[in-house]
Amino acid sequence: MHIGQALDLVSHYDSLRNPLTSLGDYLDPELVSRCLAESGTVTLRKRRLPLEMMVWCIVGMALERKEPLHQIVNRLDIMLPGNRPFVAPSAVIQARQRLGSEAVRRVFTQTAQLWHSETPHPHWCGLTLLAVDGVVWRTPDTPENDAAFPRQTHGGKPGLYPQVKMVCQMELTSHLLTAAAFGTMKESENALAEQLIAQTGDNTLTLLDKGYYALGLLNAWNQAGKHRHWLIPLKKGGQYEEVRKLGKGDHLVKLKTSPQARKKWPGLGEEITARLLTLTRKGKVCHLLTSMTDALRFPGGEMADLYSHRWEIELGYREIKQTMQLSRLTLRSKKPELVEQELWGVLLAYNLVRYQMIKMAGHLKGYWPNQLSFSESCGMVMRMLMTLQGASPGRIPELMRDLESQGQLVKLPIRRERAFPRIVKERPQKYSKARR
Repeated sequence: MHIGQALDLVSHYDSLRNPLTSLGDYLDPELVSRCLAESGTVTLRKRRLPLEMMVWCIVGMALERKEPLHQIVNRLDIMLPGNRPFVAPSAVIQARQRLGSEAVRRVFTQTAQLWHSETPHPHWCGLTLLAVDGVVWRTPDTPENDAAFPRQTHGGKPGLYPQVKMVCQMELTSHLLTAAAFGTMKESENALAEQLIAQTGDNTLTLLDKGYYALGLLNAWNQAGKHRHWLIPLKKGGQYEEVRKLGKGDHLVKLKTSPQARKKWPGLGEEITARLLTLTRKGKVCHLLTSMTDALRFPGGEMADLYSHRWEIELGYREIKQTMQLSRLTLRSKKPELVEQELWGVLLAYNLVRYQMIKMAGHLKGYWPNQLSFSESCGMVMRMLMTLQGASPGRIPELMRDLESQGQLVKLPIRRERAFPRIVKERPQKYSKARR
């Protein structure tokens, strides 16, 4: 075959190629199209950067933090065939503005629910383990962002950058995000956590930080469904009345609610019943409060050790900010709508990698997804996204199976026990100090 004939064949194949066909094994094209329709994001004009493929651009900009947007589009090859081999940077920005944030939010929400329901998570006493915590994002200092996201004040002085406050819910064994909400720094984390109640499933146990101690919120969380339990440290100086003793350091207690809380939460009574666990850790007495009042079904000794797993959501935030975002503290987007779009894209990209890690862990005996290396898996997924575009449709299932079977390569070593106490070492001085 002459080289001219070969180039004609390649050109003919490229003109028939649909980027959605190869990437559809990661994100269902029908789900993406449905989310675009539900958000009212449609276009009649046939463009070289379809809105369906711009969702992949948002995912790519989260996985490739150091790359410019037009370079991500070219590397993923998600544009339709045309006269020019590459896309202009301005075209990508305009396509992002047409896409908006609502469609990306819907894609994240629906995929999170779908992937969470399809994953056989380990249970504790029949309950799925969840955690809720907050995180703060820094946006570029532009007039638009400054107006939309008021700065946090310190001692009466405004902060250096506009910020966004976010609260997420995470399944602890897989690090899969199940729900998220964000707002301005003026909104409390309790108000944002309230938005996650409707998205929390039945037969779950949510581990909360002590900052979420609000009896109205906790009561609403428990009463919103069947067996929706919570576990949280008791507020310092919290008042309660012992009802009866369930075991050593284990009591059934009543807590009185305030008139302000009853006014804000109509379903809240004058008092709520909870279970109080008292334990000693490293010489310090700790009190844990929970809605799991059945002492026969929920052993108190296991419950005390369970709360230490709340730290998994902190590790998840570290994976997002340090590994995916390369410790770059400020987001890319300079307009509020695009800031929200970028944040939903970051959460979607994180879940995409985590879902592939769930599949890889399924090929390993006795391993959970959180025992695999996130940084290695993140690189594998991005390389696979770039590989799929050049692969024939018949080889795509084989490539996907190969990725899922590579879990052996990303297993984390067993963490060794600490031999010495953890300390913060003094930073070495650049110049020696003169002795007097």
